[in-house]
Amino acid sequence: MAKRKGFDQKKEVRKLARERVGTVKAARPIVSPKDRAKPKHKKPVTGLSDE
Repeated sequence: MAKRKGFDQKKEVRKLARERVGTVKAARPIVSPKDRAKPKHKKPVTGLSDE
């Protein structure tokens, strides 16, 4: 026979908080500022270098 789990106060507190506040929004990765703002007009790609 498996041993019964005891009372877990932390789980109970989180359960009550979820009932009152609701579930937490899902975590989102932090995007670097360079990737956040995309350029509106990309520079044309040419075969010649600007010299």
